Amino acid sequence: MTEKFPVLVTGGAGYIGSHAVLALRDAGWPVVVIDNLVTGFDWAVPEGVPLVVANIADKDVVAQTIAEHGIRAIMHFAGSVVVPESVVDPLKYYRNNTVATQSLLESAVTAGIPHFIFSSTAATYGIPDVVPVREDARQVPINPYGLSKLMTEGMLRDVAAAHPMNFCALRYFNVAGADPQGRSGQSTAGATHLIKVAVEAATGKREKVGVFGTDFATPDGTGVRDYIHVSDLAAAHVAALEKLIAEPTASHFMNCGYGRGYSVLEVFDAVDRVTNQRLLRVMEGRRAGDPDELVADNSRILATINWKPERDNLDLIVRDALAWERKLAEMGR
Repeated sequence: MTEKFPVLVTGGAGYIGSHAVLALRDAGWPVVVIDNLVTGFDWAVPEGVPLVVANIADKDVVAQTIAEHGIRAIMHFAGSVVVPESVVDPLKYYRNNTVATQSLLESAVTAGIPHFIFSSTAATYGIPDVVPVREDARQVPINPYGLSKLMTEGMLRDVAAAHPMNFCALRYFNVAGADPQGRSGQSTAGATHLIKVAVEAATGKREKVGVFGTDFATPDGTGVRDYIHVSDLAAAHVAALEKLIAEPTASHFMNCGYGRGYSVLEVFDAVDRVTNQRLLRVMEGRRAGDPDELVADNSRILATINWKPERDNLDLIVRDALAWERKLAEMGR
């Protein structure tokens, strides 16, 4: 039986971080959140979970939080995540994602934190040569967001070699959906995630949905992505933590996806099915750097940690996302 010690969740008031907080709490782990609330929401942190409003690069606050709560593991979600923005403002991404994580790692090493779980991304692969993508594929990011995350992966590898810390870097594919119990979801205004955009259109927040490119080398000509339910992703973080504790000298890089993809049009068809109405679709030109297909080879994560997807169903992902969108409307947000 794993001893349940306090876990620090950075960015725990954001989309994926708040679901990780719920998954940890549901599994009996004490949790503390650090979030600067630039894109997160204090109301997304469950009652009873301490929230420290601060930047993860503030070493004094991080050190005090670790000491005060007896933290022995960190799940790191804080950072900037909008790919197009990273192209326009690369220095913001290197500051928020790479430099701030370097500071956080320094704080963790100073405090003797033995376990670190990092929110990485399939964007580190760039445009893959082979799909599904394995963890040992070439990593050649095509935007500053992906490169900022890849640089952090390198830091983790080096820190673990030099200090008594092990880590797990989880490379997310396309995260979607919301907590099935309606406790959290994707709440950021102006979000660019396809399913979020589609359910916003389905609830009247947007007039239409854009299809960026119809000439991809895919069955229907639109880009294919591997969509993973956020609650399954959060559960993978808890299982990864348990693995790090059980094998304290081993570290891991693992894809987080379902191993199958859906096209843009298939996603919109799913939203149409769930809502029984048709989205207004507008065909637009493809965006630079969009790969035809990005799907995970998830055999490593399935073989390495005690995790099996429970919500691997596109209509289910859409239903949960839609329910959250309606709840946001009820909340006036």
